[in-house]
Amino acid sequence: MRNLFVVIALATALVSCKKEVSKEDATIAVEEVKQSFQTFGAPVAVSEVMTPEALAEYTKSLKVGDTIPVKFSSKVNAVCQKKGCWMKVDIAGEESMVRFKDYGFFMPLDIAGQEAIIEGVAFIEEVSVEDLKHYAEDDGKSPEEIAAITEPKKSLAIVSSGVLLPEQEAATEKDSNPQE
Repeated sequence: MRNLFVVIALATALVSCKKEVSKEDATIAVEEVKQSFQTFGAPVAVSEVMTPEALAEYTKSLKVGDTIPVKFSSKVNAVCQKKGCWMKVDIAGEESMVRFKDYGFFMPLDIAGQEAIIEGVAFIEEVSVEDLKHYAEDDGKSPEEIAAITEPKKSLAIVSSGVLLPEQEAATEKDSNPQE
């Protein structure tokens, strides 16, 4: 009986100490912690995201043929201007190619300069001269720049299963009120 009295007293004390939070305070707290993202491909959790520097360190011992799962954030340097079927991202000062698993999704063409969270598989690849020229053409490079490509290149590449882009404030407001 005494134990029941102690439990009831503790429960009453905890309930009476509960701080009341107004809806406005709760909304502010959520906005400070949570950012809205557009999802492309598979859903990506916004946790345990590596920096570009951490990704470079994590992948530096890879050899051609090795693969490892990754989730990282990076600035988008370029996107395929034909249909958004690849993008180039900055990984600690080096540019890496990101393609999309099974060409299952494409990125908007105007996202260069934006930060993205990318999840997928990283590996070292040797890109042929033919492929390098194809990517340069897709990127809108001049015929002279394309002709200057004469050697294959080894680089870090990613096949992404999903990408998150931060939603723009204006787009969020417009999406929430479709009658405007």
